[in-house]
Amino acid sequence: MPSGRTVLLLRRLSTGDNKLKTITINQNTTKEPLLANPVYIHRDLSLSKRLSTFGPNNIGVPQLTRSLSDNKIIMASSNTDTAKQEKPKHTNRLITEKSPYLLQHAHNPVEWYPWSQEAIDKAKEENKLIFLSVGYSTCHWCHVMEKESFESEDVAKVMNEHFINIKVDREERPDIDRVYMLFIMATSGGGGWPMSVFLTPDLRPVTGGTYFPPEDRWGRPGFKTILLSLAKKWKNEQQQFLEASSNIIQALQKISILDSGSSNSVPSETAWELCVSRYKNLYEPEFGGFGSAPKFPQASIFNFLFHYYARDKNHTEGKKCLEMCLHTLQKIAKGGIHDHVSSGFARYSVDNDWHVPHFEKMLYDQAQLIVAYADGFLATKDKFYADVVRDIAKYVKRDLRHESGGFYSAEDADSYPQFGASHKKEGAFCTWEYKELKSLLKTKVTYDITYLDVFCDYYSIEADGNISPESDPHGELVNQNVLIIYGSKEETAEKFGLSLEQLDQIISECINILYEARQKRPRPHLDTKMLCSWNGLMIAGLAQAGQALEDKDYVADAIKTAEFIKKYLYNNSTKTLIHSCYRAEDGSVAQIDQPIQGFLDDYAFLIKGLINLYEASLDYRWLQWARDLQLKQDELFWDSENGGYFSCSADDSSVVLRLKEDQDGAEPSGNSVSCHNLLRLAAYADKSSAPEGGESEREMAKKILQTFSKRLTTSPTSLPEMMSALMFYNDSPTQVLIAGGFTDPRTLELVHVVRSRLLPGRVLCVADPTESPAVLSRIRSVGDVPTAYVCRRYACSLPVTDVKQLENLLDEPTTVTTPSAKK
Repeated sequence: MPSGRTVLLLRRLSTGDNKLKTITINQNTTKEPLLANPVYIHRDLSLSKRLSTFGPNNIGVPQLTRSLSDNKIIMASSNTDTAKQEKPKHTNRLITEKSPYLLQHAHNPVEWYPWSQEAIDKAKEENKLIFLSVGYSTCHWCHVMEKESFESEDVAKVMNEHFINIKVDREERPDIDRVYMLFIMATSGGGGWPMSVFLTPDLRPVTGGTYFPPEDRWGRPGFKTILLSLAKKWKNEQQQFLEASSNIIQALQKISILDSGSSNSVPSETAWELCVSRYKNLYEPEFGGFGSAPKFPQASIFNFLFHYYARDKNHTEGKKCLEMCLHTLQKIAKGGIHDHVSSGFARYSVDNDWHVPHFEKMLYDQAQLIVAYADGFLATKDKFYADVVRDIAKYVKRDLRHESGGFYSAEDADSYPQFGASHKKEGAFCTWEYKELKSLLKTKVTYDITYLDVFCDYYSIEADGNISPESDPHGELVNQNVLIIYGSKEETAEKFGLSLEQLDQIISECINILYEARQKRPRPHLDTKMLCSWNGLMIAGLAQAGQALEDKDYVADAIKTAEFIKKYLYNNSTKTLIHSCYRAEDGSVAQIDQPIQGFLDDYAFLIKGLINLYEASLDYRWLQWARDLQLKQDELFWDSENGGYFSCSADDSSVVLRLKEDQDGAEPSGNSVSCHNLLRLAAYADKSSAPEGGESEREMAKKILQTFSKRLTTSPTSLPEMMSALMFYNDSPTQVLIAGGFTDPRTLELVHVVRSRLLPGRVLCVADPTESPAVLSRIRSVGDVPTAYVCRRYACSLPVTDVKQLENLLDEPTTVTTPSAKK
């Protein structure tokens, strides 16, 4: 976390103070913002706690709106997304790439390079600055900057003459994105995509920002002006650039070092109690969520709060945590952020009600929300939460899945309003005008009641649209409706004199009609890149859903995805993971010439998924693969000097800085997930024949908690997933060890008892005496009767063979009796 002095130094160096005093492109240096709502335009970087990591404490978070521009998006066609098929005038080196985002820019007049040694060597050979542009294929503002600047031949002429231009898909190369985003966040107080950074030929950042308008606006320099100014200064004041960039790298290196504090101990329960207190203060009681708009459904927060509740279900504070989780999950599911017609969840809502979303759908959100709603079901046994789990699973299997088992990354927010349209609009695929609903539903009548009236009442449809001007500042959603449930089924049924069964039938028929109508619209762009990390999260989610809902199909789906990864994203000869693969034009799975090697998140998220999959399938091979991958992860990413995992390995010399992610945001930190994984693997090793008995894994988990101890104690809400791991470490796992035949109904009854409960920190192991090697070589059944042991705080219960006895043991609180954590 950067100090104020370091941040000030970076700002001076990058914005022109001192030797580069006339380079003034920093986007947050005047009271007049570059945009009406500047910079914070995508994902978790808009969150206030994210800003506190990099910027001064008085940086505010501007109101995020659905659209920040009055520009229509008229995009160049990619090979996967076309309005009209025309022969392109320009083609650059990106045409040979597989990333959908890079292909979107393959016909720009800009002479783009992918991130490659060729581009770096070219910059050195021609002694030019590098312009690095980072984004992703479903990024709204990336589309805007492409249209305004990268498709402009005038702008491209300047870029091509004076710069080596590199385009990076931030989902394909998160290691590069993180390094330069750290620089942008530290120097401007905020960040987002597109990210625009100017580098020296040796890849050291000099200055940059996010979106730049093409021409001078609002008293601020436009992109073309900036390009010409930097090109001139590089020519005339090159040595000053090099000196400043060297100092910038040194400052970034200081920022990247985690301060673990003066103590070398694991934080105590004071840390998670403070975290609960902070979330209670952030909680918005009317519509749920933590903080004000824009609202993101951060699944790591649910994981932490459910865990806190489950430690002692009778604890007053724990019940409050459960209440906050359930109310928020209900409001999200009823809100417009939930696609009531085509299923799944959008990225975030721009308002307090979860009503008007930013319409892109990300795989990692679906994967993590499946877990949250499965936990909601386990905590309550309320069918409502199980139905949402099924809804998410339906969406990802139908719309995001390759036939071989892998899952695609995302669906775009923007799409063409109709076939043949010249420009895209955000939400065009998802929103509804009243007159269209009327034409679709007007003939449907039952008991003299029109389906239209019932549907409009239940989903708050209005004749002139239900989107407030505050959520649509540029008028792109005038007269449109986003379905949202403000009331209840009981209220609508009573209003129209219907039974709940009749209402359900009407709503179901209407949704089916609307779904069929929506399929006749132009679909949003689909990012068909398949990432190991996000697929690992999906395995974890499906395996959890399969256990909670007792649905073997979800477990089978998770197995298919694990097998997909082993086939397409795993190098069996080196035992290493590959970060990404792609759908080819013929539908097959494709790979680039030099596959991108796996990052920490690929290993951590997949290991989590494989452990969950073992517990869901009881197939030992998934646990063994998880163990093997953990050893490889330790070899590639572990910091033996300071503890914790780097996000990338040391193998790529073009990555100028190795970082450790210290934020559980849209995705959990790889260190947070790894801490959980290590503790679970240690618990399995406890009861295996491994001579070390899991001690090495426990020590590594402890070291992670020590490394992040200052972050956990001073900014606890920044790492809710790791805070859950801290409780897991403090309490020790709840190990449920069952000895019995896998097909024996008595064994399966005992397994059912375990799976039907909300038990964060649970480790389920089943050993079949007839199989070798057994997972639990040190436990035995009582005679020929399947037997269970419950082990907590490194002590095991007496063996039980009765279902009721096992229920009683599992329902006991897991909290420790002493106030301090294990050291």
